[in-house]
Amino acid sequence: MTGSRWLRGLRLSIARLPFGGPASEGPVHAFRDPWKGDPEQGARLIAGHFRFDRQDYTLPKGNWERGPWPEPVREWLHGFSWLRDLRALGSDKARLTARALVSDWLAHPPTDPLVRDACVTGSRLASWLSNHEFCLASADPRLQQRLMERMLVEGRTIAALLPLSPQGARGLMAFRGLLAAAMAMPEHTGFMSRFLRYLPAELERLILADGTVIERSPEAQFLVARELAEMSVMFRTAHASVPPFIDRALDKVCPVLRAMRHGDGGLALFNGSNERHSAAVEDVLAQGSRQKLIAPSMPQGKFTRLALGKSLLIVDSGPPAPAGFDSMAHAGTLSFEFSHQRHRLFVNCGSAVVGAWRDAMRCSAAHTVLVADGLSSADFGPDGGMTRRPVTVSCDHQTDGSAHWLDLSHDGYHAPLGAKWTRRLYFGSDGEDLRGQELIDGERNIDFAIRFHIHPDVKVTQDDEDIILQVGGTIWRFRQRDGVVRLENDVYLGRGKREVCRQIIITPLPVPDTVPAEEKSEQEKPAAPKSGKRTHQSVTWLLERIPE
Repeated sequence: MTGSRWLRGLRLSIARLPFGGPASEGPVHAFRDPWKGDPEQGARLIAGHFRFDRQDYTLPKGNWERGPWPEPVREWLHGFSWLRDLRALGSDKARLTARALVSDWLAHPPTDPLVRDACVTGSRLASWLSNHEFCLASADPRLQQRLMERMLVEGRTIAALLPLSPQGARGLMAFRGLLAAAMAMPEHTGFMSRFLRYLPAELERLILADGTVIERSPEAQFLVARELAEMSVMFRTAHASVPPFIDRALDKVCPVLRAMRHGDGGLALFNGSNERHSAAVEDVLAQGSRQKLIAPSMPQGKFTRLALGKSLLIVDSGPPAPAGFDSMAHAGTLSFEFSHQRHRLFVNCGSAVVGAWRDAMRCSAAHTVLVADGLSSADFGPDGGMTRRPVTVSCDHQTDGSAHWLDLSHDGYHAPLGAKWTRRLYFGSDGEDLRGQELIDGERNIDFAIRFHIHPDVKVTQDDEDIILQVGGTIWRFRQRDGVVRLENDVYLGRGKREVCRQIIITPLPVPDTVPAEEKSEQEKPAAPKSGKRTHQSVTWLLERIPE
């Protein structure tokens, strides 16, 4: 055991010892949770169950330590952010249910490794404090006493666990909880001093120079902005000055968050993101930013956002997030999303948090990309991090003001197939003309499928070789050359539910069968490539708006 780990373990052991002396009768400062809850989830909680990632689970009754819950479900349950869902319902029964669940947890706190998760502990502390007025302010004094005793232990636990190992956006939950402890018990000055000591360094490693969160995910961008905005609200509630480093961080992340929105106000679907309600995104931006700026570029985050006329093209034009921050990363390098006005046409398929759907949504096939030989451009290990990834990703952007040209490539298929994929995009005619050329340069001809996932709101029909897309009163035509095009059913998880939709798939033209039948058995395996010989395969496609 290293000296730092030994010291951290000692601090944690001391933090969880009985503190001695009377606890505060109640928090000195409390604040109201600034985010809206889900009353439907509140109604489920009253009925004794809850829904997480499209699955239903039963609430624990006196046993919070064990249950048939995947790890993300356990983290959410023990984080108590769902108190806002009961508050959104607003009834006396909702208040009493919230109070009973907090009391039950205090009577049966877990002892498993979840206790050592500073992020879950931080969410729990902040949720207790931000919903104190709703469900705890009028509680029995004995419950109040137990709550404050526990808040002190939990705050000391977070303080002992700092600085954190790489956690990504969720790491800010620990700091929000430490700030909640400092607000509730300002006489314990160590909470605020450690908050101010360690948060600037955490923000430095989390937020890139252009304001993009290091996880390269619109969802992570949203979560970081929300955490920082809530911290700002907490300081203002306590009539204290917001630390300048929080304001500076918000001024960096909010313009990028705006750049990651489509015309409908929801998020683009890259690297573990879902659309989210536009109102939720707008609430975060309203609390977190003073100016309505959109990031003009993301040179470090390496997303390319192009707006022409009423159309928007967003391209994932960089490598996946670095190791340690890649738990949300998808094998969607060079994927793009395209929307017109408030309507999405081409999308990625969304994400899931647990189970087989999580794995499926991380594959390249769930993105608007070229999939070579049925493989993904990246592989994932048991811990969720990437074990194989594109190493070299390039993007050359040129424009004359009225049109854009993108020349993109990655080597994610070099290790398994000896191939390089290049995607060339043209975006012009006031956003009503999007063209692409897909090229594979390899050691042999490769089976591939170029997938274009279509949003569920779009009506899709096939007219001979053309695909017709209709949405929002506009009609678009998709056509291709040098391949075979077909329509297939698809699945979209971007709106928090499973929706059946359609996808366009382009595959290579069949190779003429000139091998005699008696020789076919000898030809089943591909011959070794000739030394130095390269193959080049290409397909071109076009999406254009049909004039009314």
